Amino acid sequence: MRQARGPFDEVPDQSFRRFVPAITVAIGSALTLWPMVASFPVLPPFGLLMLLGWRLTKPESLRIWAPLPLGFFDDLVSGQPLGNAMLFWTLCLFMIDLIDQRVVYRDFWQDWLIASGAIAFCLLLGRFVASPISAHVDTALMLQIAVSILLFPLVVRVCTLLSDEEEDS
Repeated sequence: MRQARGPFDEVPDQSFRRFVPAITVAIGSALTLWPMVASFPVLPPFGLLMLLGWRLTKPESLRIWAPLPLGFFDDLVSGQPLGNAMLFWTLCLFMIDLIDQRVVYRDFWQDWLIASGAIAFCLLLGRFVASPISAHVDTALMLQIAVSILLFPLVVRVCTLLSDEEEDS
């Protein structure tokens, strides 16, 4: 929970550094615009991965309402139905907050497990919202989920490197 600032507390940072997490999530979402020729589409949702990476490594970097505008941007650039990422990303962050209230300490493996569940949740529900049940996309979807889960440690590494640079300057 966020507490009110006391009279002797430091003034919150008003520099550009506080926008780094949101910008990296937006860049991750915009990676789907990169022209690629693939016979089997398995491009992971980099925007979602960056959002989960920032939320799980540095919880105070994004506000609780951040998935709404970031999900809206992702919906616009990815071609998903409008509100898809907005709803699912918000639900994922609510679930992570619920887990944070229950669990005192998490390590990397638990973060990876939480992110795996969130990735599978968003991609599976996105499939049911965006495509008909009779569509044969389940193999590609499972491969996309697996690739996304395996890329999550790399995304966490990028988030921690950006976070360290952010704190150094």
